[in-house]
Amino acid sequence: MKPKYDPVYLTSADRKAIKKATGKGGCSNQAKTRASILLALDENSGPVKDQEEIAAVLKCSTATVRRTAKAFCEGGVEKVLGRKERTDPPVAPKATGEVEAKLIKMACSSPPEGNARWTLRLMESTVAIAEDMPNLSHMTIGRLLKKHHLGLT
Repeated sequence: MKPKYDPVYLTSADRKAIKKATGKGGCSNQAKTRASILLALDENSGPVKDQEEIAAVLKCSTATVRRTAKAFCEGGVEKVLGRKERTDPPVAPKATGEVEAKLIKMACSSPPEGNARWTLRLMESTVAIAEDMPNLSHMTIGRLLKKHHLGLT
């Protein structure tokens, strides 16, 4: 029998947190699988099966069982059942506060000569010419103006 690398000892508070988190559809299937792994690996409930047997019963890999046990030992039930927060958005926004301020200033100013009013496409072409602003689509400009309750009328 292979030695257990990270033995799991669940307290009554841990068991209560697991049942609360997994009860009545309150979590994802992945979290339910991890909760079942923790309950199966609990040393306090008696003899524990091998990690391979637990993986076969729960239809997951042995690596998942090992990683779940390791995560529990490092951070407790919250780390196992919770999701990691993203530090950065998947795509960095092009329009910062400074760019938004310039767009608002442009929308509030008078339109170029030969035009009766600002349009999103006109603003897009003006922004494309400006060197100190990133290229923004007319949809992005419209979204930014809408965010600040401004309309081009």
